[in-house]
Amino acid sequence: MRKATFLLAVIGLAGSLWAASPFDGTWKVDLNSAQFPEKPQIVVLQNGTFQCSTCDPKINVKADGSDQPVQGSKTIDTLAVTIVDDKTVESTSKKGGKVVEQTKNTVSADGKTSTVAFTYYPEASKQPVTGNEILIRVAPGPSGSHATSGSWRTQKVSATDNALTVTYKSSPDGLMMTDAIGESFDAKFDGKDYPIKGATGYTVSLTKVNDRAIIETDKRDGKVVAVTHMTVSADGKTLTIKSENKVQGTTTTFAAAKQ
Repeated sequence: MRKATFLLAVIGLAGSLWAASPFDGTWKVDLNSAQFPEKPQIVVLQNGTFQCSTCDPKINVKADGSDQPVQGSKTIDTLAVTIVDDKTVESTSKKGGKVVEQTKNTVSADGKTSTVAFTYYPEASKQPVTGNEILIRVAPGPSGSHATSGSWRTQKVSATDNALTVTYKSSPDGLMMTDAIGESFDAKFDGKDYPIKGATGYTVSLTKVNDRAIIETDKRDGKVVAVTHMTVSADGKTLTIKSENKVQGTTTTFAAAKQ
């Protein structure tokens, strides 16, 4: 129900000389460099119902292990929530009957941290993305609610390499991008929207700030969902990324190393 969006928000820039762009090549995100949003995720599991008030869209479904309809989402249409025990919950989200993501959320014995093991199935790839998200508790859930309830802030994320690497190649007045989960685009630096192949409903527009910096704007069905600022270091080895999630009002920063 999240993940790949902020992990793959990296694109490249064609410089003033087509074949000499500092963005050209393959980059790998260093998740140890990530600074995650201060704004917490808020969930409540109580009386057989799972609610997520910070999800897009908000979720309110029965937690009985069956596929429950999710209204208003562009990425999933059902969610099944299963209570494993008093500290563990599993979930499976689907789109058109196809599994999109599976998670297992386990709260520590002291209730202060939560570990979410996830498996995400990209639209255009046969290889899933797997990893873990570590969250710290910001506030408790309502009295009598499941241990996973409350306000949680992401502290650390790990993921397989297919979620962390992208390759860029300059084109005249633009950039071509391909990644390891089957997504790609061929866009110009003209501010116009270009389709992202392998991500139904998504488009990208690029604005060149200077030879080492660009702004990428991602849209879903015409609505801006993310604005990402990217800058290559003077030595050409590091790409600094600041990704603004316009739906949830959060910002994540991280870096990628040239391979």
